[in-house]
Amino acid sequence: MLDPPALARLRERYGGAKGGTMHDPAFREVAALQFREGDRRTPPYADPATLLGAPWRREPAGLDVALVGVPMDLGVTNRSGARLGPRAVRAVERIGPYEHVMRIAPATRLAYADLGDIPFRSRFDLASCHADIEAFMAGMRAAGVVPLAVGGDHSLTYPILRALGHERPLGLVHIDAHCDTSGEYEGCRFHHGGPFRQAVLDGVLDPTRTIQIGIRGGAEYLWEFSTDSGMTVIHAEEIDTLGVPAIAARARAVVGDGPAYVSFDVDSLDPAFAPGTGTPEAGGLTPREALALLRGLAGLDIVGADVVEVAPQYDATTNTAQIAAQVLFTELCLVAAARTRR
Repeated sequence: MLDPPALARLRERYGGAKGGTMHDPAFREVAALQFREGDRRTPPYADPATLLGAPWRREPAGLDVALVGVPMDLGVTNRSGARLGPRAVRAVERIGPYEHVMRIAPATRLAYADLGDIPFRSRFDLASCHADIEAFMAGMRAAGVVPLAVGGDHSLTYPILRALGHERPLGLVHIDAHCDTSGEYEGCRFHHGGPFRQAVLDGVLDPTRTIQIGIRGGAEYLWEFSTDSGMTVIHAEEIDTLGVPAIAARARAVVGDGPAYVSFDVDSLDPAFAPGTGTPEAGGLTPREALALLRGLAGLDIVGADVVEVAPQYDATTNTAQIAAQVLFTELCLVAAARTRR
């Protein structure tokens, strides 16, 4: 039976309260952003779609973080279609505004906006697209803005690392089914299977501060560069034996205090959860494991991040795009945590 004094207290506190009335200070801060007009909110399905429902902007001035689409998949080796990934992630509704485990509402700590898609001079030329990505991201770096990119195939991470690691090689947390450190094929070094080898060879990625998590599949023989260069490789099978908290702690130790980049390929997830990708590999992470790994990176000095390889035409339930949007939001929370720490 409900205690009468307890019921009286609840009735007094909540009986006439609106949906946006909060008493916890942290919740009240978030609610103040969401309920500017009493208990009325903009429906999540209204207005033009943007990444994470962020404001739409064309210029980075005044921003802490830029959300950017990279609709390019000229570097794929299997199924194409990730060029439509940014559009699919923009269509996802109701992500955020609060991360309940980290207790962060990034909008209370950061100014961020969707800057649209990187404009490409040619949709047909991979090298030209990479040059356009690098130039765009160099502009973000010069403006002091942290870029969060949505792809697109994984080759796009190479020009981003070139732009952001120009002055000092970056550390990297790379969550993926594949190491993506293979070599040249058919006269091309810049496909989505080799961005991290090229970034190391260009001097913009520090392999000793790089950890690759979730690796599996039959292409292991292609990735000897990872271990030979000093990268830390955690296979998918080790997640059960080591545990997510221990792997996250290992990632923090490997990357250390220097500037770091987070790259998340949705094929790191088991295709039961994320079928909408170009190179699915059975035996992958669950979304809960992936999000726990990302949350465990809190405290790193994250200067950029991405989520890549969303190919919506293989994603009949929209699961993959939903998870990608949640990953993007969690990456945004990590940047907010890093800014607060600084």
